[in-house]
Amino acid sequence: MIERDAFLIPEWPAPPTVHALVTTRRGGVSKPPYDEFNLGTHVGDDLEAVAANRGLLRRYLPAEPFWLEQVHGIEVAIAGEGRSAPVRADASVARAAGIVCAVMTADCLPVLFCDSAGTVVAAAHAGWRGLAAGVLEATLEAMAVAPERVMAWLGPAIGPGVFEVGDEVRAAFLMSDSGAEAAFVPCGAQGKWLADIFMLARRRLARAGVEQVYGGGLCTVSEPGRFYSFRRDAVTGRFASLVWFDE
Repeated sequence: MIERDAFLIPEWPAPPTVHALVTTRRGGVSKPPYDEFNLGTHVGDDLEAVAANRGLLRRYLPAEPFWLEQVHGIEVAIAGEGRSAPVRADASVARAAGIVCAVMTADCLPVLFCDSAGTVVAAAHAGWRGLAAGVLEATLEAMAVAPERVMAWLGPAIGPGVFEVGDEVRAAFLMSDSGAEAAFVPCGAQGKWLADIFMLARRRLARAGVEQVYGGGLCTVSEPGRFYSFRRDAVTGRFASLVWFDE
């Protein structure tokens, strides 16, 4: 991961026409507790500050991001097909140059995708509910390319040392993959587990046939100066993970 000013640049072997970045909480105008670069309009921040932050982000992009109204589901929107954002979905796919797919997170896992030819990109919001329900698989289906031609990058999310969940979360993953047991470690009281969302995502991508998976490991909770975290702060902002391609 390369850090440049307020952004993180994913390190993955994407084609040169594919571009991606992740915002941090640095460099914007929002006041505490949303300081500084909050991009979410739904978290209680001053909307003029959010608009200013989005304007700052827009300077680095070929177009306004295709923002989503995320609901922890598996709906995938095709960006740029006459649909104005925000669209209620948890992932988007772009097949034309200059269209920016984006997801916002503050502990959930952002996953960026592209194909080896640089002709399709996608972004998915994978909280545990969406991940267990199949949002990554739905995104791959919408991309409509062979999985061996897809590469995925896992962005910052709540880390395995702090992501405490209950039995119901573990059961949701074991229902479709008994091997997912390896992603859960007992902690504290009976029925409580530490979950590795990066491992869970890698398992699901592997089962879908995606072998090129990069990133993972950056913990939002553990870096309060760099990332927003709902689990840590409750009232907080959202950062964005974005991907697009050129002609």
